[in-house]
Amino acid sequence: MNRRLYWKLCLILATGVVALFYVIGILTSETEEGMSYLAINDREEITLWGKQAQSLYDAGNQKALTVWINTLQKQEQTWASVVSYQLDLVTGEKLMKRFYTGYNLGRSVDWKVHLYFADNPTMEVPFTNQQVSFLIQLPDRMRPGTYWRHTKATFQIILPTILLALLSYLLYRHILKPLLQLKMATNQFSKGNFDVRAKTLMGDRNDEFSDLASAFDQMAIRIGDQIVSQRQLISDLSHELRTPLTRLDIALETVKDKTDSTINIDRINRESKLIRKLVEDTLTLAWLENEQPKLQQESLDLIDLLDVLVEDAQFEFPNHNIVCHFPNSAIIENSSHRAAGQAFENIIRNALRYTPVGKTVEISVFKKLNTIEVEVIDQGPGVPSEFLTTIFKPFFRVDKSRSANGSSFGLGLALAERQLAAISSNVSADNIKGRGLKMLVSIPIK
Repeated sequence: MNRRLYWKLCLILATGVVALFYVIGILTSETEEGMSYLAINDREEITLWGKQAQSLYDAGNQKALTVWINTLQKQEQTWASVVSYQLDLVTGEKLMKRFYTGYNLGRSVDWKVHLYFADNPTMEVPFTNQQVSFLIQLPDRMRPGTYWRHTKATFQIILPTILLALLSYLLYRHILKPLLQLKMATNQFSKGNFDVRAKTLMGDRNDEFSDLASAFDQMAIRIGDQIVSQRQLISDLSHELRTPLTRLDIALETVKDKTDSTINIDRINRESKLIRKLVEDTLTLAWLENEQPKLQQESLDLIDLLDVLVEDAQFEFPNHNIVCHFPNSAIIENSSHRAAGQAFENIIRNALRYTPVGKTVEISVFKKLNTIEVEVIDQGPGVPSEFLTTIFKPFFRVDKSRSANGSSFGLGLALAERQLAAISSNVSADNIKGRGLKMLVSIPIK
């Protein structure tokens, strides 16, 4: 598995979270910076107070200055003073001890105000060309950052929650979309649309979900093929059964009429055997197609097996010639005596069935580097090139007239192909000009 989705999610989450907190940090810093300064109107008003205090101080009207200071203190609910640089109190509230250390009596109206200090800062407006300043503890109404705690909570809690929820939704959509597409493909497949493909619905996506879609498509192809094959097999079987069943019915009727009873009992016996073989072969074929078993369980000598099959075939087809080109032995590991025997028996019988009386079927075995190849060449009419792969389908006949006798139901080559596949082998067909049909079987040695 390529884990592209994993790395994609890691990249999105890591980048998103880092970017989120970086932006929040900048926003928090900038907002705090902006909220630390006095409002312009408040700066102007404090500066104006300083000018009024200087005006009264310059006029030498100490009493009026004191009254004005007291009125301002009551009005703003704070304290105010006029102090010289030598810390001599001119008028107003007595200076606190902290004014006796440091280099400044108070803060300029243009300076930042610390939002985290509990007490309001002291603001200073120096008198022009004099070593005297107007001092006032910043009134509560002018204190900047009134909503700083709410703003900070918004930046650190509410905004990250909203953005992370949005990121989660986008990831959810990114993950849910292929799941919905896979669900759609599953629904269509369950409704009988075996051609549906989940990978096509997902487009160019290339991650774990596309791998899942590919696995689904492989499953859909296999199951779809099996269902279609089973339907076709059932349809063909029902069609093939009609002929022997009809003959069986006729034979039974004649037995009832007690005419030619011996002959018709033989006919009934023959037809029942044909029907039994047809059903058994069909069940075997269905099992091989559905289960696709691996029957590699034992070792065998292919030459010994073929010798027995050729001997049986020569007995069954005494008017045909069988020429064999075999080495002394051909050992095959991890195979199945039964599967290989039934497959080669069907191939040899098929060659003899379509070879005219007196003609020859040639069987050759060749050893190669990693395989053993078996050629079965008949002298029959061959097969049109467009049907060389189709002949391995169940109940397929190029021409009904090719059937040499009633025992051929078009299952032999289909069974042979699937039995060979069960031992990791394969079979192919080709025409040989001037001779007939060649069946080539390739079997891995190990």
